[in-house]
Amino acid sequence: MHFSSQWLLLSLLFLVSVTAFSADQTTPPASAADPRQKLKLPPSERTEFLSEMRNMLASIQQIMLGIGSADRELIAEYARRSGNKMARATPAKVRAKLPQSFQDIGGPTHMMFEELAVHAETDEMDMLARQTGELMQQCMACHATFRVP
Repeated sequence: MHFSSQWLLLSLLFLVSVTAFSADQTTPPASAADPRQKLKLPPSERTEFLSEMRNMLASIQQIMLGIGSADRELIAEYARRSGNKMARATPAKVRAKLPQSFQDIGGPTHMMFEELAVHAETDEMDMLARQTGELMQQCMACHATFRVP
């Protein structure tokens, strides 16, 4: 990995950790109302939905490992796991309960995973790190807007 790629990766990881720390510092007290929109799902659908969210986070983690080790196959494999295949696997009954504003974030996010899988074949690792950072902005926007109680 080039010095600039290492620097970019370290910078990205620093930014993610600072953002996580900052978010923790601005979290309202438990007594304050959570302003995020509730996604109303019955328990069985809630479990499946949250499992998908955890799988997307696992994909990001593996993609970052792939970028750090310049493992293009690992990046592509995990990007595809959270791409259109995952979106298509979401049951129609769950999708029907999700507001359009959620779908407006979710659809492009799955496409960004697909694009990352394609770019993993040839792009430089620093570019893949930037794309992953942009993808994570989508994740953060969604989590800042919605919650599943």
